[in-house]
Order: sequence, then structure tokens, then C-alpha cells
Amino acid sequence: MKADKVKVTRLLKTARGQIDGLLKMVEEDRYCIDISNQLMATQAILRNINREVLHAHLGSCVTAAFEKGEASPKIEEIMDIIDKLSK
Repeated sequence: MKADKVKVTRLLKTARGQIDGLLKMVEEDRYCIDISNQLMATQAILRNINREVLHAHLGSCVTAAFEKGEASPKIEEIMDIIDKLSK
């Protein structure tokens, strides 16, 4: 992985902490809207992590594939990711 591992690790640990908090909120029968807001915050962190990983992939792996004349498989991978993101 070419992404900033320190940044990605920090964000993943933050998301993990939020998920732990969500579990506690559910166990405590907290207000639905509070749980929903926390879920959206966690999703936002995960989207940021994915963006970081994909930016690094485009900047390194895809760039290297273009330079080697082997871009087609990498383009297909990115198109598959885009399709998944739009579902």
C-alpha cells in the first residue's frame, strides 16, 4: 500500500473507536438520532480513508502501469471501484 500508513492507521483506529461507541450506544438504548449521527460520522471517516488509499493508488500503481504500457487492468480496477461507490 502506498498511502500514508500513519494517517490511514490513525483514521482506522478512530473509526474503530467510533464503532465501539456505537455498540455501547445500542446496548444502552440511546436515542436513534444520536446513533444515526454517530453512524454518519463513522462512515465519513471510512470514506476519507478510502479516498486516501485510492489517491495513493492512482498516484503510484496506476501511474507506474501507464509508464509500463500496462494501464488497461488498472483502469478496469478503478472503474470497478467507481461502480461500487455509486451503489
